[in-house]
Amino acid sequence: MGTGKRGLLTAALTVVCAVTALAAPGTAFAAPGPTPTPTASPAPPPGKDLEKVRERLDKLYHDAAVATDAYNAAEEASKQQSARIAELAKKIVEGRQRLERLRDQAGAAARAQYRTGGLPPTARFLLSDDPQAFLDGTGTVLNGQRATKRLIAEMTQAQADLKAYADDASAQWKKLEAGRKAKAAAKKRIKQQIDAAERLESQLEAKEKERLAKLEQEAAHKAQTAWLDTGVLKEIDGKASAQGRKAVRFATDQLGKPYVWGAEGPDSFDCSGLTSQAWAHAGHPVPRTSQEQWKQLPHVDVKDMRPGDLIIYFDDASHVAMYVGDGTIIHAPRPGRTVTIAGAGSMPILGVVRPDA
Repeated sequence: MGTGKRGLLTAALTVVCAVTALAAPGTAFAAPGPTPTPTASPAPPPGKDLEKVRERLDKLYHDAAVATDAYNAAEEASKQQSARIAELAKKIVEGRQRLERLRDQAGAAARAQYRTGGLPPTARFLLSDDPQAFLDGTGTVLNGQRATKRLIAEMTQAQADLKAYADDASAQWKKLEAGRKAKAAAKKRIKQQIDAAERLESQLEAKEKERLAKLEQEAAHKAQTAWLDTGVLKEIDGKASAQGRKAVRFATDQLGKPYVWGAEGPDSFDCSGLTSQAWAHAGHPVPRTSQEQWKQLPHVDVKDMRPGDLIIYFDDASHVAMYVGDGTIIHAPRPGRTVTIAGAGSMPILGVVRPDA
């Protein structure tokens, strides 16, 4: 085999070995994500203005949610890219085997030509003891020539395919490496924001924490009341689909389980981990992240929503909850909280999506 062929086979073996390494425990890759922004300090409140503390905590946990969505997106891309690498490795191995078989066929053809002396047909006709027999075999010779051309074409195509697989695998590995760094940056950002929030909360005394909790409840109640005062609930009377009922039932069964960023069950969830798993259990898989759920799933008007629909919150689609009827949602709020029931209007609504539309 020529130098080019050997290079392709070397590339194939390299990718196969790389995929073996990919399967090793503890190896994680992901797709590129957004560059993290610098983390602000928790800014301890000089006068213990609890309303400002509440606003600051909301900001820190919101930023953590944005980073969590980036992390989850990177994780999903990692799974897809890893699967692609494994698929390419299989194709490279198969391509290598095919090239070896074609090489054997080419060798057999070369040996057959050597046995005939490599003489052109005219010379073999003149030297033949039985010219008529030679002429009778001319068709066979022509068929053999056509077969040789096909063999050469197949070998050329096999080499091209093998090179394409190797190039694709190399490109995928570059994406995985870039994604690994982005994933690590997102993880760092999450921890920074959560740590800052926890440091801020740790500065509060027990009574202040109780008061802060009341302020949070009051803010949520105020937002929910304002939403209900629009009369929107009077227009919402949609009935859940069969799959929607299954999704709601799954979400309801998770009440009380802790929020953990990046988690998708069975013992803990983040916001999109809960909604994606609920619909997966209902037999209708949806994108893993709240941002992709917003981008990819069919949108419906708030007045048309029904139990099982997903409500996307904030302008950046950084939070998602499941509507369960009567103006309420089930969601995984943030670190330090558990899966709970809340008012559908307790946070700024970006829109509603319906997985089984």
